[in-house]
Amino acid sequence: MIFSTRLKTFVAASTLGIAAIGPSSTMAQETPTFDIGWTVYVGWMPFAYMEREGIIDKWADRYDIDINLIQVNDYIGGINLYTSGRYDGVTMTNMDALTIPAANGKDSTSLFITDYSNGNDAVVLKNGDSMSDIAGRDVYLVQYSVSHYTLARALQKADMSERDINTINTSDADIVGVFEQSGVNAVTAWNPQLGEIAEHPDANVVFDSSEIPGEILDMMVVDTETLEEYPELGKALTGAWYETMAIMYGDDQGARESARSLMAEAAGTDLAGYNTQLEATFMFDTPEKKLAFATDEELVESMDFVRQFSARHALLGESVTDPGFIGIAFPEGSTLGNEDNIQLRFSNEYIRMAAEDEL
Repeated sequence: MIFSTRLKTFVAASTLGIAAIGPSSTMAQETPTFDIGWTVYVGWMPFAYMEREGIIDKWADRYDIDINLIQVNDYIGGINLYTSGRYDGVTMTNMDALTIPAANGKDSTSLFITDYSNGNDAVVLKNGDSMSDIAGRDVYLVQYSVSHYTLARALQKADMSERDINTINTSDADIVGVFEQSGVNAVTAWNPQLGEIAEHPDANVVFDSSEIPGEILDMMVVDTETLEEYPELGKALTGAWYETMAIMYGDDQGARESARSLMAEAAGTDLAGYNTQLEATFMFDTPEKKLAFATDEELVESMDFVRQFSARHALLGESVTDPGFIGIAFPEGSTLGNEDNIQLRFSNEYIRMAAEDEL
C-alpha cells in the first residue's frame, strides 16, 4: 500500500533552526544545482520514476543545470526545510502551501498542479448512511489535515458545521485500528487507510472528495525568487513531468505498465494497488488538461474555501483571523486577499510552454 503523509499540521519553519541558503548553487560551482523534495504519495510517484530512468537528468542537462530529486520521508519536515531555504522546491498541497511557506512570508509559486483528490479522502460512518447521521458524533481524524478540510466541506454541503460534531485528533497510522473499535462510529481518512476502513462490514462512505473536485490540490511548489532568476529550473521540471506523464498514460501498454510498476514498487505496493489509488486521483497527465482546469475562476473559488478554513483554525498564524491576510495570485491576473502581501502564486507559464512544444 502507498503510505500517504499529506498532513496539514502547521509547523513553523523557524523551529528547525536552519538558515535560508537559497539555491543550492555556490560560487565554486559552474553549474547551478537545485534540491527538489518529494514525498511518497500516489500522485507524486512519477518523481521516483523520472529519477530512476534518468528523465530528470536529461531535462536538467538540456538547460545546463543539475536537479537533485530527494525523497522526503517526513512530509511536513520537508516543507519546513523548503520554507527555511534548504530546498528550492517541494511537493505539497494547496492548503499547506498557504499555511506553511506563505504564512511564514516565503513567496512561493505553484509550478504545476500534479493532481487533485477525486475520492482519495472521505467521511466514513457506522450506523449511518448520510452526512446528517454524523450529528452529535465524535469524529476521529488527523486534525488540520486534508481529512479535516474534507469533513468541514462535507458538513457545509449538508447545511451543518463543525459545531454539530466533535473532532478527536488521531494519527493516520492509527486511524484504521480506531475505526475497528466498538463505540467509534465516525472517521475521516485518506487512502490507503481509507481503503482498509471502507472494507469494514459496517462502514458506509457518506462523502468523498469527488464531491469537491479540484479543491484538494497536489502541487510542485518552488521558490518564486529562485524561479525568476533561474527559469531553466521551471522548464526542466515541467518538461520532465510531462514526459513521464506521456509514458504513464501513453498508448504503449508495456511501457505504461512498466512505469507504473516501478512507481508502485517505490511506494511499497503492487501494480494493482497503485492503479486502484490512481482511480481516485485526477492526474493532470497533459498540459492541455491542466490549462483547461486551472482557470482563475475555479482556482479562486477553491482557494477561498481553503483560506477560510485555514483562518478559522488559526493556520495562517496565531494572531491572524483575517482569511485575506495573505495574498494569492492566479495565472490570468486575478488576486485573492492582500495584494501587498502576495506570498502564493499559481503559474501557467511553463505549462503553456509545454502545451505549445516550446520547452
